[in-house]
Amino acid sequence: MDARSDRNAIPLAVDLDGTLIATDLLWEGLFILLKKNPLHVFLLPLWLIGGPARLKQEIARRVDIDPASLPYRQDLLDRLRAEHREGRMIVLATGTPRKFAEAIAAHLGIFDHVLATDGPHNMTSARKCAALVAAYGDAGFDYAGNSRHDLKVFDAARNALVVAPDRSARRWQAAHQAEAMPAPKPTLRTYIKMLRMHQWLKNALIAVPMMLSHEYFNPNMIWECLLAFLSFSAVASAIYILNDFFDLALDRKHPTKRNRPFASGALSIPFGLGAIAGLLAIGIAASLFLPIEFLGVLLGYMAVTTAYSLSFKRMLLVDVLTLAGLYTIRVLAGAAATGVDVSFWLLAFSIFFFLSLALVKRFVELRTTAIPPGERIAGRGYRTEDQEIVAQAGMASAFSSALVLALYMDSPAVRELYPHPWLIWPLAPIVLYLTMRVWILARRDEMHDDPVVFIIRDWRSQIVVAIGAVFLVAGGW
Repeated sequence: MDARSDRNAIPLAVDLDGTLIATDLLWEGLFILLKKNPLHVFLLPLWLIGGPARLKQEIARRVDIDPASLPYRQDLLDRLRAEHREGRMIVLATGTPRKFAEAIAAHLGIFDHVLATDGPHNMTSARKCAALVAAYGDAGFDYAGNSRHDLKVFDAARNALVVAPDRSARRWQAAHQAEAMPAPKPTLRTYIKMLRMHQWLKNALIAVPMMLSHEYFNPNMIWECLLAFLSFSAVASAIYILNDFFDLALDRKHPTKRNRPFASGALSIPFGLGAIAGLLAIGIAASLFLPIEFLGVLLGYMAVTTAYSLSFKRMLLVDVLTLAGLYTIRVLAGAAATGVDVSFWLLAFSIFFFLSLALVKRFVELRTTAIPPGERIAGRGYRTEDQEIVAQAGMASAFSSALVLALYMDSPAVRELYPHPWLIWPLAPIVLYLTMRVWILARRDEMHDDPVVFIIRDWRSQIVVAIGAVFLVAGGW
């Protein structure tokens, strides 16, 4: 018997979470469950009392996964398919609930047998090892795994393949000179994408009350704005990560969002949970150096963004009104941090201006998502036939923001605050230029999916905003 025939006579058992797929289905199932009904969080301790197997079974009983969208480790999957074609027995041996494991096995079509968590038995570590030895004998199988939970199985296997190992598995692999299949390591860019640092630019709105009060060179206010910016940015990144957890399945079906760190499996959900805790600690700590009113606004922002992630984003029109409100909350946060009063005019302008940009986001989604008439975009409340009304509402909001600005310029407040009020009149056409250009580009399918980020990055918009800033400063000089 040649080496290939000898190898094919030995089954190859493969772990699932972290090995065949670059994620953990228990964590994914948990967030799918909480997205369906957040009140399930109160049942989790009761299920956990019954042991890990019960927790897994209770979650699996209530949720479904899409095997086609999971982040498979392609090198390992290609190897398994090749060995399956050569006639080798491939076994899926996993602590994942049987419901999930069998769905994946049926989708891939390469597994001859499935060992999975079933009933009260958690198929990990010693129990998995015992099941494999009972089925195929001691050293009667090869095994591919990735973590410290696989060490007992590695010891009982004839050969071991250590895939994307954690620290314990890496030490075991080095000590036994086992075959290794490392996964790509996260880079600095991966962590930047996780934090969505480009979104921090939106928090520059915190400085708007200071700028409009003409306190450009007030060191105390500048320091307060910087602390508020740090606090909001840290909290915003934490909420973005949480939102990613709830949207994993949807992101994997999106042409660009599927490359996000958690959707692609580049970063693990437990790592993300640790990052959330650290970011929230930074955000709250920074807020303690600011007036108590700022902490109140920050907590309100956290509550609204969490509600948006769990529910509001799927509600027709409620989603865009919430987004517009979240931008306005940033302005209120700047006012709370610096003690500057916010006028009715500023809040009215902010709501209309950012509502227009929020509607651009939905319009772009409707333009770029292929869905049949009558069906909604996945995870949204909009249908293809809503394009025109969304565009009309967005343009109306844009002109409303310019109208509010024009009325403000003719108010007594401006004549008291600005020595040369006629110099700020160009702001109205500047706002119209920015918003109308965004809408024209959106209709041309040339718009980034986030128009605020587009305006910040677009050099033409940067020039126009700079001109507006010069007029604003000159009018108050």
